[in-house]
Amino acid sequence: MVYWVITVAQLSHSPWVVRENGEIRDRAKRPVFTERSKYRQCMAGLLAPPYGVMESGLNSDRMPDKENMNKSVIGSLPNSVKKDVLNVRVKTEKTVDALFTCGPAHRAPSQNQIWEPPPGHVGLKHPSLTANPNLALNPLFRYKELPSLWRLGSSPLSVRKEVLPAVEARWRRSALMSSSNPSGSLPQVPSEKVMRAGKVLRHAILSKAPHMIRDRKFHLKTYRQCCVGTELVDWLSQQSPSVHSRVQAVGMWQVLLEEGVLNHVDQELNFQDKYLFYRFLDDEQEDAPPPNEEEEKKEGEEELQDTLLLLSQSGPDAHMRMILRKLPGQRTLDDLEIIYEELLHIQALSHLSTSVKRELAGVLIFEAHAKAGTVLFNQGEEGTSWYIILKGSVNVVIYGKGVVCTLHEGDDFGKLALVNDAPRAASIVLREDNCHFLRVDKEDFNRILRDVEANTVRLKEHQQDVLVLEKSPSSGRTSNQSGTSSHYKYNVMSGTPEKILEHFLETMRLDSHFAESDPALDDFVLMHCVFFPCSKLCPVLMAQYPSMPRPLATYNARASQGSEQERLDFALNNKRRVVRLVLRWVSVHGAHLQEEEASLAFLEELYMSVSDDSRVIPALKEQLPEVEKQKVLLRQFSVGEERLQKQQPIRSSDEILLKVYCLDHTYTTIRVPMVAATQDVIAGAADKLGSAEDLLLVALSSAGDKVLLKPNDISFFFTLGINGRLFVCPRDQLDSLTPLPEQEGPTTGSIASLELMSSRDLAYHMTVYDWELFNCVHEHELIFHTFGRQNFRKTTANLDLFLRRFNELQLWVITEVCLCGQLSKRVQLLKKFIKIAAHCKEYKNLNSFFAIIMGMSNPAVSRLSQTWERLPSKFKKFFAEFESLMDPSRNHRAYRLTVAKLDPPIIPFMPLLIKDMTFTHEGNKTFIDSLVNFEKMRMIAKTVRIVRYCRSQPFNLEANQASKNHQEVRSYVRQLNVIDNQRTLSQLSHKLEPRRT
Repeated sequence: MVYWVITVAQLSHSPWVVRENGEIRDRAKRPVFTERSKYRQCMAGLLAPPYGVMESGLNSDRMPDKENMNKSVIGSLPNSVKKDVLNVRVKTEKTVDALFTCGPAHRAPSQNQIWEPPPGHVGLKHPSLTANPNLALNPLFRYKELPSLWRLGSSPLSVRKEVLPAVEARWRRSALMSSSNPSGSLPQVPSEKVMRAGKVLRHAILSKAPHMIRDRKFHLKTYRQCCVGTELVDWLSQQSPSVHSRVQAVGMWQVLLEEGVLNHVDQELNFQDKYLFYRFLDDEQEDAPPPNEEEEKKEGEEELQDTLLLLSQSGPDAHMRMILRKLPGQRTLDDLEIIYEELLHIQALSHLSTSVKRELAGVLIFEAHAKAGTVLFNQGEEGTSWYIILKGSVNVVIYGKGVVCTLHEGDDFGKLALVNDAPRAASIVLREDNCHFLRVDKEDFNRILRDVEANTVRLKEHQQDVLVLEKSPSSGRTSNQSGTSSHYKYNVMSGTPEKILEHFLETMRLDSHFAESDPALDDFVLMHCVFFPCSKLCPVLMAQYPSMPRPLATYNARASQGSEQERLDFALNNKRRVVRLVLRWVSVHGAHLQEEEASLAFLEELYMSVSDDSRVIPALKEQLPEVEKQKVLLRQFSVGEERLQKQQPIRSSDEILLKVYCLDHTYTTIRVPMVAATQDVIAGAADKLGSAEDLLLVALSSAGDKVLLKPNDISFFFTLGINGRLFVCPRDQLDSLTPLPEQEGPTTGSIASLELMSSRDLAYHMTVYDWELFNCVHEHELIFHTFGRQNFRKTTANLDLFLRRFNELQLWVITEVCLCGQLSKRVQLLKKFIKIAAHCKEYKNLNSFFAIIMGMSNPAVSRLSQTWERLPSKFKKFFAEFESLMDPSRNHRAYRLTVAKLDPPIIPFMPLLIKDMTFTHEGNKTFIDSLVNFEKMRMIAKTVRIVRYCRSQPFNLEANQASKNHQEVRSYVRQLNVIDNQRTLSQLSHKLEPRRT
């Protein structure tokens, strides 16, 4: 490093240069201009400010004054070179011109000047031909880096030998990145973790498969110490069961490639599973020593699994960035699918249709900026792009007002200027370092809008839209009613309930090849309760099943002009479609239909009609048994020994015995329906208490927090806190309410019992109980919970119990740790909980797994530093791995990727599914211009189908029959006693380990 400064600053005085292999040769034997070109970038780094020449995405270059330099850094330099560094730092643009014959530092060379690529790089464009005006200003070494090298005792020669390969590799990669994507810059200096990961993997390869790193010849050229991409993927896939696919392995190697720890021999930026040559950074040096020391090999072997875990966590993001850096025309179908899946979880795009998201997947551009304070665009400028924040945050600044708001991950900005073709209404400034964006340029934005309008079909009645369809490509050839085939299909975007139903009946396939259910029809059957209740749907369905139905509008002309046989065929097909839709409707709604007399009456009427028609129409005979079967199943609901032995779903028609407490802690018991409203409970309590006062119903927590229930709240009995209770009192006595002593929870832990139970047994019985609760949750309860159960007069008690179980397990972990006064016992408890979590993960019980890990991450537990210090490193690594799955960044991407690799049965992390549905509901209107927003219904139905997929296979895990305390463990996990007052838990935690002063 020292040598670089002296050589460049005293270029005309030094007769010697150091070659790349470390030799010293006479400078006169090499043209002066080559030396200047070679070191131009390094000099630019010294002349640039510590944060780079230009931190704005526009043209607001800024160069700080000499006085703004870090004096402490300059003062730490050796006296022999301090003067030279300061002289270099204050050179004017004219001096730089003279030194490099390249023009000012912030300009590219003119056409009359010669520009040479850096050493070893072929094919780099002239800076003036690149999209990045700052190509020649990419700082590789800052003057602030010099002292650290000197303090390490690096001589000029050693700096040249040890650092130059990394410098040149980073320069070439950064320059190539700048030429292909001006904003998608790669890290200039590898992070310590990734650098170490590269060393560990290199050592592991040299130890286990040394033949992989060797000199290779290709087209008469020798590439020194290289690996092949396909071999690296093969080797990585064999090292750990956590590497599930070659695509995942590619992403893991991409992490190293992005940070320059692994490099393509031609400086390509994307790692590929092909016969391409890659070289580790340590092998860039000609005399790189092999890992001969046994100790280093042993450490590397121990670190290998940790390294693979680190890369597996970072790999998906690196793989996504790799895809987004490709030019749109270079993205494969698999690439587009990966981008599309990512867009599904971005808040700013939640309101867009599926086809628009797929269009965006093909045009989105990745953009990254390294430093806070970077200005993306200024107020008043022309709008050229729409931005979506992938990582980081930005400030929205308006002249005269300053920062008016802050936008975070998932938010978007810049769209208004494109839609209105108006100047930017505000400036956007990076709020933090290392921000990532997705960018849509104006041309692509406008094209997508035009395509959407061109592919939209509107059906009007009385000059009003009644059905809006969107034409989109089909995955296979589809046939329409006329028998012609097409590569396109029409998706319902919005419409009136009746027209949406007519459309699905018209387009339903009846041939055996299309016997499987249509996903769009499934969406209607699942979501119709939101916009088309059964009381309205049943009459409309029956109207579609007369003996001679009125032909649908689309086929009116054909039916009226055709022969008598055609009209009969048309009527028969209509009947078959109605029957098929009804069968699907009954299978999805199940027990919920049994609670509605209108639905049961409709099924009886339809059965009689199908039975009568089947006598004269043979084609309907095959459907009659199915209709009869569904009708019988509904009538016999909740009958049978098997149902009586298992956890039974709670129905809206069920009743509950409810304890309601008074101000003096006495209580009365009342019997109310599950869908009883607040006013019904108050009326029942007042009648029992003989009170004529105007009473309030209050949910009182153990911490004394009061929630006044609204008159129209229904089925709230299982939404209380774990230790919450219901109170009634006059309004003027509301402040006098106090919690019951029993609400405080246990005073002693149950570690004595836990020590006698194996971790696997505990995890097994937790999973069995959780599966019972999860299996009782009807799909429609998710919908009722999202849209408000009071709007349907239906209970969500099964879902509430399952969500309550998550909170209970989380508090159980915290309670047991905080009630354990002995340090060694607490360490054993932590180990126990980590083991239980591991077994839950093995059983695919992600709900309990997350509950336990979140309990251990609670401040009352995580602050117990003395306890955590004594935890063995093995368990600390397990816990760190488990915690990484809870990472909420990128909309819980780590968790979603983990679930995607699992096969059913699965017990999912239910709070996240609820969050997804709430997010979709609140971000999209249910009705648009009086039409049902069916795109919203489709998005919510997709989340609900995740629950259906998780339960698509039965849970048949065998219990450990050798366990002596089988029943004790089962009873224990179903009757947990917890403290749910966070203040109490914190106090107990501070008693165990007081805050250090």
